[in-house]
Amino acid sequence: MNQLPDRTAHRTAHRVVPPSDPVRPRRLTAGDRVALVAPSGPVAADRLAAGEALLRSWGLEVVLGAHVLDRHPVHGYLAGTDRDRATDFERAWLDPTVSAVICARGGYGAQRMVDLVDWDALRGAPPKTLVGFSDVTVLHEAVAARLGLPTLYGPMGSAAAFLDDPSTAEHLRRTLFDPDSTRTLTSRTATALVPGRATGTTAGGCAALLATDLATSTGRSSYAGTILLLEDVNEQPYQLDRTLTQLLRSGALDGVAGIALGSWDGCGPLERVREVMLDRLGPLGVPVLWELGFGHGPSSLTVPLGVRALLDADAGTLTIDEPVLATPDA
Repeated sequence: MNQLPDRTAHRTAHRVVPPSDPVRPRRLTAGDRVALVAPSGPVAADRLAAGEALLRSWGLEVVLGAHVLDRHPVHGYLAGTDRDRATDFERAWLDPTVSAVICARGGYGAQRMVDLVDWDALRGAPPKTLVGFSDVTVLHEAVAARLGLPTLYGPMGSAAAFLDDPSTAEHLRRTLFDPDSTRTLTSRTATALVPGRATGTTAGGCAALLATDLATSTGRSSYAGTILLLEDVNEQPYQLDRTLTQLLRSGALDGVAGIALGSWDGCGPLERVREVMLDRLGPLGVPVLWELGFGHGPSSLTVPLGVRALLDADAGTLTIDEPVLATPDA
């Protein structure tokens, strides 16, 4: 079982302005190395082994963070200490032989470790791809703010959908290896909640995490000009209302170009969820696409963040302008 080399770096927590012309990480090819890390909740060893085997079946070499199977000595909902989780993420990103950093699971904990990462050091590393969803929303926002790189809001290495749903795993594989083939995203449930078309840069993730990330060192204060992705799990309609109201009252949604909604697994009757979304988001006057098919559902699409895209609510599609990952010689 390979592990990442021990490498430490000085950590700072100040805001960094991302480059105005961001580069794209390169797409994967057979033989590339990818790192599995656990920045949030504890990981089951059997599920991690299954995810590692699946990634290896794609022709990838998998390296594990030294603390990927740790559990916090006091708070059992965390995968090891904050410092160790941050160090694993940092080592993986700084390792020049690693092409992608894939989070093993979500849960909770990224907010506790994100400010312990030396983002200045990471800016000097070759660009690479971050993959994850749910609690990893915090890291997606940090990578966007501090490194200016696109990322992939997609299934994690020990997640149920990744291991149990072949279409979920295959969509991630194609996005990593052949992103030209996954530029148009849609699902059988994708319909217009508010009709229209809009262009913007994709951003977002788990709604509750976006709301709690406001006014932090890595969270952005405005989603103006973005196609905002929103999804969540196990949040009842009144809790979703509270989250959206916080985003609205903060001004973060002022000037948003359009909104694509994902899955709402465990959030109560979908009709009630629809009513909340229409009530809170409809007055923005922008296209809103219902149930694009990403997030916490039993089957999930991988959605690029930080790229220009066209949202067509009437057609039920989100189309990426250019592949999220560059060709190896680009």
